[in-house]
Amino acid sequence: MIKIYNTLTRQKEIFYPLEKNKVKMYVCGPTVYNYIHIGNARPIIVFDVVRRYLEYKGYNVEFISNFTDVDDKIIKASNEEGITTKELSDKYIKAFYEDYDKLGSKRAKNPRVSEYIPQIIKFIQNLIEKDYAYISDGDVYFKTRKKADYGKLSKQSIDELMSGARVEAGEKKQDPLDFALWKKVKPKEVYWESPFGKGRPGWHIECSVMAKETLGKNIDIHAGGQDLTFPHHENEIAQSEAHNQTKFSNYWMHNGFINIDGAKMSKSLGNFTLVKDIRKKIDPMVLRLFMLSVHYRTPINYSEETIELAKTNFNKIKTSYLNLKFRLKNDMEEEKISKEIENQLKENIKNLTEEMDDDFNSANALSSWYELVKIANLYIEKEKVNKETLEMIKAVFETYQEILGINLEEETIETNNQISEEEIESLIKQRENARKNKDFKLADKIRDELKEKNIVLEDTKQGVRWKKI
Repeated sequence: MIKIYNTLTRQKEIFYPLEKNKVKMYVCGPTVYNYIHIGNARPIIVFDVVRRYLEYKGYNVEFISNFTDVDDKIIKASNEEGITTKELSDKYIKAFYEDYDKLGSKRAKNPRVSEYIPQIIKFIQNLIEKDYAYISDGDVYFKTRKKADYGKLSKQSIDELMSGARVEAGEKKQDPLDFALWKKVKPKEVYWESPFGKGRPGWHIECSVMAKETLGKNIDIHAGGQDLTFPHHENEIAQSEAHNQTKFSNYWMHNGFINIDGAKMSKSLGNFTLVKDIRKKIDPMVLRLFMLSVHYRTPINYSEETIELAKTNFNKIKTSYLNLKFRLKNDMEEEKISKEIENQLKENIKNLTEEMDDDFNSANALSSWYELVKIANLYIEKEKVNKETLEMIKAVFETYQEILGINLEEETIETNNQISEEEIESLIKQRENARKNKDFKLADKIRDELKEKNIVLEDTKQGVRWKKI
């Protein structure tokens, strides 16, 4: 039984999907005007794990995450680069997928705002007809006060919101709390024709429309970063429920902020790091493990120390798994399955699912994985082992990989010092021949060459093991 902390109710609730064995999930995606940074990476990773676990539990997950390709920042960046907004968006969407795939996340369906302009216009017209919106000198605004429960997600009253409300230059609102659904075109801006005049969508309307068009009027889970709770998600609820006349999303999930060396990540402070740059320094799976090392709703601190700890923990898991696979290649001397190990594995999987059932607690799930590593290491080092027992352990490792999305098979760090498995095995054979011929100078030279390429050799009773570091 899965429990989800629902931001809307501020409590954990048992998850009941709208349809049996199916989940409709929408996660707010990036505004594609630049490369993604680690702040963008956190929701990419944590909500991918939510999706993976739901699938592990037998649900068919329809997973949507949009691209905002119509926005002030995109217009500004495209003008600066001297290219169209589409060319700019295409460039950064391509870069997004490169980072996204390396982070180990499963592809979502990614609708673009620019593909849904007719539906957005129709949606806005409907709100005007229902008197939830009005045209003002080419702009269209939503009547916030008409939605009596406005503020229910962020838990703010109209009076509290009013104290922080402001009217930007050129805006002609009936009320400072009203927000833009359609923006009148300005010089050097991309625009579309509409009944309200030339212009483009406001930020909040896009997700309401794309969620409705791809998943329907009522969805199971809507997710995103904590910073989107207000105003973005609050405004989505208001306009969606005014238009659809039904509850928008049953569960709202938000991941916590990322701090850099103890300070909140901010472009103004210059302390944000791009994922494409991190990938050149560490295996992206280390970054993924780091993101999952605390509960998704908790703030996380990115520093050299926390990344080094994640790297150490990742290497422990990976080394154990590779040693397990190595031992499986050798002759088995024990005929009987170890009942003791079998019972330990059943308990380990039970612990994993209990932690993930409790609001997707990946931090505690990782702790269970570390316990599995201990079980595996103790058994692998035995003089006599059983093949079926080793395969059971391997299957549990692969269950963790499936749920947490941490790939232990491939080396994905981007360096100029790559070497294939075939080359490694060939050099190991050359080293073995050199040792047999008592040419220890050549054997040591081969070991040192491999070490320079981040390959460490370990001589065991079963032969030579190697691992990348």
